[in-house]
Amino acid sequence: MEGKIIKGIGGFYYVKTKEEVIECKARGKFRHKDMKPMVGDNVIINVSNGKGVIEDILERSSELIRPTVANVTQAFVVFAIKNPDINFDLLNRFLILCEHNNIKSIVCLNKEDLATNEEKEEVKKKINDIGYDVLFINAKKAIGIELLKERLESEVTVLCGPSGAGKSTLINTLIDRSHMETGAVSDKIGRGKHTTRHSELIEIENGYLVDSPGFSNIDISFIDKDELRYCFPEFEEYNHNCKFRGCIHNKEPQCAVKAAVEEGKINEYRYSFYIRILEELLDGRKNKW
Repeated sequence: MEGKIIKGIGGFYYVKTKEEVIECKARGKFRHKDMKPMVGDNVIINVSNGKGVIEDILERSSELIRPTVANVTQAFVVFAIKNPDINFDLLNRFLILCEHNNIKSIVCLNKEDLATNEEKEEVKKKINDIGYDVLFINAKKAIGIELLKERLESEVTVLCGPSGAGKSTLINTLIDRSHMETGAVSDKIGRGKHTTRHSELIEIENGYLVDSPGFSNIDISFIDKDELRYCFPEFEEYNHNCKFRGCIHNKEPQCAVKAAVEEGKINEYRYSFYIRILEELLDGRKNKW
């Protein structure tokens, strides 16, 4: 029987089939293969006396490690526009993760009422210029929620972003019920309390929404230095126009990306960020955010 893992907690996996949700355990062979089932996986199960066993995991179209979820088609990258202020380095790291996994990203800026129109336009332009859509929302007041719901149709959507951005509140608002306990931003540390205890895939009309534990650090050290350039969509038209094949847009002469930066066609901040991440990868550093 085929199904989809919609929740995993305490070694149990809850698999939705056409008829019902079945509690399952995974075969020991997955431990030997170093392949653990993930929320979002399409799986083959055997069922006996109402209990299931996962026999096989079907090929994944995408895979995120943090948050841990498979077969995602798009991500709502949720940040508060204020309280706490946007950490653009952290935002860029989330965007890199999504690009690396071929997941379409939409930047959702919560608490939009805390910013002036001028501040919102400035932030929107900065993010639009690097190739991403920006949606302004207020999760508590349900502002912008209908537009988000339109974007959920026919997609498997993950919400990711730092704690305190309002992800749990947004989940509650999107599904019109109190699904997760929400937390307040800590005045002392400026980060939110982690209120989501496990990953879960929530079925909505014509799609799925994934809720996952909030976190404020992220590691992208596993990305190969030669793959990093493909995680920046604004580099795409220049990646293969450099003089030297395999150019990583760092110290090589006659680099099309560096020329585009000098001409103002690529944002200088983003290029500087790219170089910083590239140097981390070259040095083998693991910087946590």
